[in-house]
Amino acid sequence: MPPQFGERRPIIRTVSMRTSGTSAPAARGRTFRVVLVKPSHYDRDGYVIQWWRSTIPSNSLASVHGLLLECAQDKVLGTDVDIEIDAYDECNTIIDVAGIARRILEAGGGFVALVGVQSNQFPRALDLGRRFRAAGIPVVVGGFHVSGCLSMLPELPADLRAARDLGISLFAGEAEGRMAQLLRDIDAGELKPVYNFLSDLPDMDAAALPILPRRVVTRVAGHYASFDAGRGCPFQCSFCTIINVQGRKSRYRTPDDVEAIVRANAAQDVTRFFVTDDNFARNKNWEPILDRLIELREKEGFKIRLLLQVDTLCHRIPGFIGKAARAGCNAVFIGLENINPQSLMGTKKRQNKIWEYRDMLQAWRRAKVMTWAGYILGFPTDTPETIARDIEIIKRELPIDILEFFFLTPLPGSEDHKNLHLRGVVMDPDMNKYDLEHACTAHPLMPKEVWEEVYRNAWTRYYTDAHVETVLRRAVASGLNPRKIVDALTIFSGATRIEGVHPLQFGFVRRKARTQRRHGMALETPLVFYPRRMVESAVTALRWLRLAKRYRGIMKRVLGEATAAAYLDEALREPSREAPAMPDFVEVFADKIPKTHGAPVRQAALS
Repeated sequence: MPPQFGERRPIIRTVSMRTSGTSAPAARGRTFRVVLVKPSHYDRDGYVIQWWRSTIPSNSLASVHGLLLECAQDKVLGTDVDIEIDAYDECNTIIDVAGIARRILEAGGGFVALVGVQSNQFPRALDLGRRFRAAGIPVVVGGFHVSGCLSMLPELPADLRAARDLGISLFAGEAEGRMAQLLRDIDAGELKPVYNFLSDLPDMDAAALPILPRRVVTRVAGHYASFDAGRGCPFQCSFCTIINVQGRKSRYRTPDDVEAIVRANAAQDVTRFFVTDDNFARNKNWEPILDRLIELREKEGFKIRLLLQVDTLCHRIPGFIGKAARAGCNAVFIGLENINPQSLMGTKKRQNKIWEYRDMLQAWRRAKVMTWAGYILGFPTDTPETIARDIEIIKRELPIDILEFFFLTPLPGSEDHKNLHLRGVVMDPDMNKYDLEHACTAHPLMPKEVWEEVYRNAWTRYYTDAHVETVLRRAVASGLNPRKIVDALTIFSGATRIEGVHPLQFGFVRRKARTQRRHGMALETPLVFYPRRMVESAVTALRWLRLAKRYRGIMKRVLGEATAAAYLDEALREPSREAPAMPDFVEVFADKIPKTHGAPVRQAALS
């Protein structure tokens, strides 16, 4: 009899971590060497954004590495061929192009795969690919930029044509069930210019386990690994690329496979995970998955920690938040996006309900989970005044710990980008700027320089010393760890103002390699580069120390107050259960609730 849904069944799939860094040379036959590179992108001076330790793990790197491990174990190129694999995340590793090319040529076969390449990373991927192709190495590039462009545009854009002209193969879609054939094509010298699997999305049942060697994982701060428990999203947000790359039909891993992922990582002492599902709360297997993780933590002593991404209505799912916390979730990312209903409806994000926000955030606080929300600036009805007003409302009304800001960006692969492209609306041609930190097209109400100033001011407006103190007071009153909160506040407050990068691009101790500069930009002489770099590093370190000291001082003052645990403000106050939920909050937004669908506003913005 087959197991019932959620029933425990034996884990029969195993993962071997034999890679080129750990495996012995082939006893006979030959070697086929695969090198995976997750590219970074360039700063405004043309240097690769790179750190001693990065902060966000790459799930694409882990997924492709897992697929290749299966191919190696299955001997898909023949019993006499050993497939050896190296994996590098450029956000924390300097890529030695010449050394990698030499090792592939010495092996007698292999290729470089540039994996998980987002639009802002494509210029860097193209530069790396250009150098590998010049050395005679086959190169394949995949990720959201390639897949998004092929899924939504009638013809290849200029950057993809440039890659194709260099002999770089484009891979669109997901590689489950296709990796073996790709390896055979490369091994036979028959690599195709384009592999397009967007119309045939694979099931995730029994998909390969995403896993990386410990030596790669430990280059991420906190030793976080990642996995996707599901792919796809049923919503229709016009600024989103996921729905057009991974599809609107959600697909899920089994609870058995999630347990296998956790066990395989735990075997190499990795137990912290960023679950990359766009919305884990809508995963139909969320409960049996969390039950498995709870069992691993509470019965077997696994020290699991999870960072989940969820929507604003997850608190309505009975038991979801409680089980997430028991499974090890101590921080959650919430796609708040905006608090203006007209803006949300104009981009088809109708699932966000502003009057639900406080209930949802308080539910996470009761479970002792830190909340982290994203907020988009530049919806068609936004102005500097409305954005400033809305940020002040958030600070006063919503108990959010960490808030991060983004430009509304027409990312390739989104409906917004497609519509602008087809209508001939001007968009910035430099994909390096499509990192959600730059204005990439015109706004109907704000000139570009005003929009950019609004973005800079948003960080300053939210992370005032007074509000940092408020967030810490709320943390103490709610039983959250104030030291964890103050560390996060320091990073999110300082990343843009000190390092000049978004917190999602942040890492610890910036590295700049003089020779790793954008194609077409002159290399600086050592006599200019290194003295300036020393001064930059010293000034940056001093600014971080001052910020950390100031925020730690605020925390110490809050913790020293005898009444700290009794702190209460509007954001922490429970809504009355005898009246409609959050009447004061709804009243604040009474003038914002649209009388129409909001589509005409969106169409006007695009004209």
